[in-house]
Amino acid sequence: MRLKTTLEQWLTLHEINRSGSIQAAATQLNKSHTTLIYAIRKLEEQLDISLVQVKGRRAVLTDDGQSLLRRATSMLEQARDLELISSQLSMGVESEITVSIDHLCCREWLYQPLSEFFAQNKNTSVQVIETSLSGTTDAVASEKSDVAIINLPVINYPADAFGVVTMVPVAAKKHPLAQKDNLCFGDMTTETQIVIRDLGVDPEQEKQNVGWLKSQQRITVDNFDHAWRAVVSGLGFCRLPEHMVNEMNCDDIVKLSIEGAQRYQVPLHITQPKGAKTGPAARDLYALLLTHASKRLDS
Repeated sequence: MRLKTTLEQWLTLHEINRSGSIQAAATQLNKSHTTLIYAIRKLEEQLDISLVQVKGRRAVLTDDGQSLLRRATSMLEQARDLELISSQLSMGVESEITVSIDHLCCREWLYQPLSEFFAQNKNTSVQVIETSLSGTTDAVASEKSDVAIINLPVINYPADAFGVVTMVPVAAKKHPLAQKDNLCFGDMTTETQIVIRDLGVDPEQEKQNVGWLKSQQRITVDNFDHAWRAVVSGLGFCRLPEHMVNEMNCDDIVKLSIEGAQRYQVPLHITQPKGAKTGPAARDLYALLLTHASKRLDS
């Protein structure tokens, strides 16, 4: 399909409307007054409608001109975006990056800096992948991620401190364990424990386990969201990130007091698995995440 009009013509109409006069638009576009008049007249002939009328010293778009320009504006913005994307691609800026985040991490620690990143990088999409246990290590060692939020640093991959997550034992208020003030591990053994499955993708890799796992009966789920629902349903007890428990602010859930196991903490770190091969967009996001982390850790 051959188009009757060009982007340049619509850009001219846009600038005339913005500037308020043909002369001012000509100055902004670095073109002569005559050239712009010819361009508009040509556009009107091609479309067979009137687009611009002169009122006093101002050039004003007709109703038809305003209607068409509203639709053309998005086209002009897309054209600018295409040129920006092309420019960024020529400089090696990625069109998409992957961020892996360990399931222990508070998601707000990622999403707040990410909103700043998107304000500065209009043309880079982000894939967010949640990992756990050996899957967290695999996302780094396989270099699937451009930026990885992990627990313990992976061998030979430099990492920076990102935060600390506190794990607390919880159960539903109606659960038998919630009725006791001072619990010991003997009390836990006969109750159903809710645990998180190791989502590592390598079937030949040994799956990781963390913490106390001596309950006679378990429910194994894929993530903390499932674990939370299981706890709320009264199915058993589980250790959950304290930030998650606080965010949910659910009156039906209580923190358990267990002798010698009230809470434990897990340090989180951030790394760039691809090292020197990390692209500029990923480096920008890494810097933003690290800046937010430094403020959080110093407060």
